[in-house]
Amino acid sequence: MQESRIDYGIILNVLLLAIIGIISVYATTAMIEGKGVVPTLYHALWYGVGALAIILIIQFNSEQYWKMSTILYGIGMFLLVLVLIFYDRGTAAATGAQSWFKIGPLSFQPSEVFKPAYIVFMARIITEHNNTHLQRTIKSDWVLLGKIALFAAPPMLLIQLQNDLGTNLVLAAITVGLILLSGISWKIIVPTATIITVVGGSLIYLAAFHKEILLATGLVKEYQIGRIEAWLNPFGDTQNAAYQLVQSIKAIGSGQWTGKGLGVSEVAVPVRESDFIFTTIAENFGFLGATVLLFIYFMLIYQMVQTCFETKNEFYTYIAAGVISMIMFHILENVGMTIGLLPITGVPLPFVSQGGSALLSNMIGIGLILSMRYHHRSYMFATNDQFNYE
Repeated sequence: MQESRIDYGIILNVLLLAIIGIISVYATTAMIEGKGVVPTLYHALWYGVGALAIILIIQFNSEQYWKMSTILYGIGMFLLVLVLIFYDRGTAAATGAQSWFKIGPLSFQPSEVFKPAYIVFMARIITEHNNTHLQRTIKSDWVLLGKIALFAAPPMLLIQLQNDLGTNLVLAAITVGLILLSGISWKIIVPTATIITVVGGSLIYLAAFHKEILLATGLVKEYQIGRIEAWLNPFGDTQNAAYQLVQSIKAIGSGQWTGKGLGVSEVAVPVRESDFIFTTIAENFGFLGATVLLFIYFMLIYQMVQTCFETKNEFYTYIAAGVISMIMFHILENVGMTIGLLPITGVPLPFVSQGGSALLSNMIGIGLILSMRYHHRSYMFATNDQFNYE
């Protein structure tokens, strides 16, 4: 009996997250904030769009993605440039980010859907390099790092011009995940990681004690430094920069073990339906509800890793590593910032937060993972040979 080509375990976990997301958005927007059911319907509609995207994505195999990778990267870069010219002025005035197109009631953030294209393209760059340099040396590893930097820097610059630090952090997490799996020598990784840690620590120190130096460079904004200060001392200024974080901590803590019940909230949290949806889950369903959510995420990541090992295809492996890094960073950063462990960066909770572009990006990532299993099984049934990209 042939094993199924569809990974129903991944689909089940995404379906559970979809149910949790729709219920949480409804509880937040309709029951707590009194905005009616329209936001929930839009959220459900984006799930439908994402499901269609998955169906489309699994029709393509690794050879086709290999050939399309450069085109996908190019289209993504074009959209990142275009949004800097035609960004929605209203959204930019409200959020400070010039990263959204808007057509009627619908808005679209191209940097979100660029992330899967970036993953596929970088997977090809690393695979091509490794197949060309079968004898790894320190020199060849530096060449690979140079290639990665060459194609990572332009989109990160464009996204920074959009004033979207959160998305840039996600791209950085994807890049780090791919580098760690690419086989680059630890003689390069350890010193580089040490330098990055020292520089990062120094920036945090300057933000906390000498922010005028950072502001003078023009590379950071006052509100970004305020987020660092709020993270380091959230209860030092509860009415200004730290207000959102303090309210988030209060809401999560007030849920205690079992929560207050669906749609019951006694703590106001700004931007709750998107970046801070975790506060609704924790307040409504308590520690137990939050634990169930995190367990579902764990199972989803575990099954994606398992699929990666099953395919034994280098190109697929790097695609999977990128998708896993993207989703894991979203989870860790979002949950971490809502409980005060990490600074607030505006990174949504995967598959749960309201936001069509981010949801579509994550669904595309799931589609890429499902495509791995789908075509790998089909190929095994047909030939039981490894795919050759040449």
